[in-house]
Amino acid sequence: MAVDRLDAAVTLPGEEFSRVALTPAAVQLLRKLWLQHGPLMFHQSGGCCDGSSPMCYPAGDFITGEADVLLGLFDLAEGIEPQALEFWMSREQFSYWSHTHLTVDVVQGRGSGFSVEAPEGKRFLIRSTLMDWPA
Repeated sequence: MAVDRLDAAVTLPGEEFSRVALTPAAVQLLRKLWLQHGPLMFHQSGGCCDGSSPMCYPAGDFITGEADVLLGLFDLAEGIEPQALEFWMSREQFSYWSHTHLTVDVVQGRGSGFSVEAPEGKRFLIRSTLMDWPA
């Protein structure tokens, strides 16, 4: 049976459910990018245009702080040493999206940001659904 998504490990205190997931296509591209760039991270700022897309950076290249929320950790390993990929969102954006479950997908096309997938002719995007559990 094919897996339709990879759920992130829960990181928010007091919660027992994943808030973010990756599609199989996103996992495949992230594994490729990990081999090229080393450990990776996501940040979702909620800005306009390309800022509304999740940006993927080499881990540590985007500095997070009190203005950000760690929504989840992904393990991209295939039976080997764990590879934790952090998914961060600006706290302000999280206040708007706190009632949704987010799924990172990948599509053809090139964004104009600094996200590491741009040279691949692909871009990450967020698909959101309303949660059926209380936020």
